[in-house]
Amino acid sequence: MTHTWKAEIQLFDADDPGADGVVTAAHAFLTTSAGTSVEGRGYARRSPRDVGVTEIGEELAVSRALRDLADRLLSATEDDIAEIEHRDVQLRR
Repeated sequence: MTHTWKAEIQLFDADDPGADGVVTAAHAFLTTSAGTSVEGRGYARRSPRDVGVTEIGEELAVSRALRDLADRLLSATEDDIAEIEHRDVQLRR
């Protein structure tokens, strides 16, 4: 049996006047075959002194969003197991 989970990543760039640079935000969305959704967010800030390579900021923001999503998914898994076993559960990270 095969199950398909869908992942989507959205990227946003914005000037950050307070920090005098550019902020790249990434939102990662995961939807399981059962319809459960998990979201993660990540950010990267480019200083005006940095070389303007857009892909680097995107890579950093996406990696942080995926890490956040993975942490949230692991926490949801712990909660699901704890509910079934009626005890606290802590999975290795």
